Amino acid sequence: MKNFRFKSVFVVLFLATVLISCSNDDDKPVTNPTTKVALVTEVKGPATGKVNDELSYDVTFIVDNACGEFSKISETTIGAVKGLQVEAKYPSEVCTQQVPDPKKTVYKFKSATKGTFEIKFKKSETEFITTKVVIE
Repeated sequence: MKNFRFKSVFVVLFLATVLISCSNDDDKPVTNPTTKVALVTEVKGPATGKVNDELSYDVTFIVDNACGEFSKISETTIGAVKGLQVEAKYPSEVCTQQVPDPKKTVYKFKSATKGTFEIKFKKSETEFITTKVVIE
């Protein structure tokens, strides 16, 4: 009887160990998406605003392939002129959708002072799209 009980405990422990140690996880390496600058084709938004009011501008940009998505808006410089650029992220695996549609994002602008401001987005490697806004 002791021998039977010992074998039963041994079999249960063995099966538990086997079932726990067998993992169904895919051990794929974690890959980070690639980030590239996307060139802006159009900026639409109000031409006037009030102090401390938030204005929204629709920014249209082109990605390299249909798998590209908006990542962030960052600052850039062309020559001595400062402006903004859109960054797009691409998955590291191969994209089978090759024809990209223009993508859109919203840029928020707010000023604490009155004046005329220029919002500049990178259109190409050498020029910006400029949108002027008057804050009253």
